[in-house]
Amino acid sequence: MARTKRSRRSYGAGEWGRNRVRVFPDPKTGRYQIEWRENGRRLTRSLKHRDWTRAKRQADEFAAGFVGPELNGRREAEPEPLTLGTLFDIYGEEVTPTKGERSRRSDKVATRMFLQFFGGDRDPATLSQRDWDRFIRERRAGRIGPSRRPVSDRTIEWDLTFLIAVLNWAERSRDERGRLLLERNPLKGLRKPREKNPTRIVLDEEEYQALLRASRRVNRRFRVALVLAHETGHRIGAIRQLRWSDIDLEAGVVRWRARHEKTGYEHTTPLTAEALAALEEARRIGQGTGDAPLLPARRDPSVCVSRSLVREWWVRAEALAGLEPKRGRGWHSLRRKFATDLMDLPLKVLCELGGWKNAQTVLRCYQKADEGQLRKALESRRRVRI
Repeated sequence: MARTKRSRRSYGAGEWGRNRVRVFPDPKTGRYQIEWRENGRRLTRSLKHRDWTRAKRQADEFAAGFVGPELNGRREAEPEPLTLGTLFDIYGEEVTPTKGERSRRSDKVATRMFLQFFGGDRDPATLSQRDWDRFIRERRAGRIGPSRRPVSDRTIEWDLTFLIAVLNWAERSRDERGRLLLERNPLKGLRKPREKNPTRIVLDEEEYQALLRASRRVNRRFRVALVLAHETGHRIGAIRQLRWSDIDLEAGVVRWRARHEKTGYEHTTPLTAEALAALEEARRIGQGTGDAPLLPARRDPSVCVSRSLVREWWVRAEALAGLEPKRGRGWHSLRRKFATDLMDLPLKVLCELGGWKNAQTVLRCYQKADEGQLRKALESRRRVRI
């Protein structure tokens, strides 16, 4: 006589040694699996849903009509070939939500662009050097992309970095049957375009002092942000999301949370006297305590100030300071100034202070020797007198 058994974690139907069937949830995906034995081998298939009632009904039907690896009287179809559209959908559901707000938006824009260019039905394994080169040409000319305007090699590099990340992830990820989504990344090792002379302006001391003088006429929150950016060397994205709970005025340190750091690196750095003075002033005028934002939004003091507003502050401060706008001179030029001002420090110390994980990034993108430093280096050269 057939028997069934119910448990908290699984549901069994059929007779042991004859047509025993069990359904249970996959611990990773939550989708129900069906398990049975055939010729002494234990076989498992995904039911591809999370409906417990439906899974139990399928177990009963499977046990009653046991003739092999069939479900509901039909042999389970082979999985459909992976397409770019499916791959980007899976990545968008499982990986993109773990990123920051800006990265999530960027992922969605890049996904639409690649699907329009390559086609959603394209097999990702068929991508090749020709597709790579064609994308670079079309993107550089402005014939594809959200703006439909020519873009720099730096922008193209970002786009292709995202594409490579998706394909690398697929190369390491498996479906419900344990098979790799993609056997190998067909674009691995291809060279991305790089700007030969990228614009990386370093804010000089006179410009900083001019901005500092104009800061009170812009906004007191801008003054705090400006001083912290100069004194800590951190990105404005991390500064604008600081909360008072991250600041220890007595110990003179600030905690940088991993989720607000581009590198995902949580660390603590000391504060200079100038930074402490700006924070003490902000505390005295009652900008917040506890877990309140250090730089609260205009309409809702419980949330941090937006990226667009801090950008507006910078543009307004430049105008009030009498600085001619320059491409590349923005909040990040303060981070370059920090790295350049502290060029004499050991790289390990500088990386810890500014939150860099890679010293090569500091050397390549942030530090810039001025003419005075170059002349001083030449003058210190040892010479043999004849």
